[in-house]
Amino acid sequence: MCEKGFEFLDHTADVLVKAWGRTLPEALSEIARGMFEIMTDTSKIEPTTAIEIEVCGFDLENLVYRWLEELLYYHDSKNLVFGEFQVVSIEEKSSGDNEKSICLKAIVKGEVFNRDKHESRTVVKAVTYHNMSVIRENDKWTITVVFDI
Repeated sequence: MCEKGFEFLDHTADVLVKAWGRTLPEALSEIARGMFEIMTDTSKIEPTTAIEIEVCGFDLENLVYRWLEELLYYHDSKNLVFGEFQVVSIEEKSSGDNEKSICLKAIVKGEVFNRDKHESRTVVKAVTYHNMSVIRENDKWTITVVFDI
């Protein structure tokens, strides 16, 4: 198995993606690439538009959910598809009332979806918590997410 990547696993009705990397930022980048690969061929996406993303979650699963949900928002509202995902930082933050959150900053690159250029595959309706996992084991991070199609 490669140091980083993703694969589609069998699921009865939706799409199950398993992504991995040596670091959490690599695994987060790969799960995002896997989500966009459901929708189109990411190798044909040119990095003409860059967007800064910043999301926080109350735990790692919530961070993954918020990360993917934010990317899906840009796809749904701005018709953007992304092929490059650079997670710049992940850090724990505390609010004034002693609540902690995990925050991610990233730069994603892509372009407006063009039917003449990009293959139209399956529409991703939503990110789900069903069977979601974020695991660190033997110096490797693995993220599993089911996408509602």
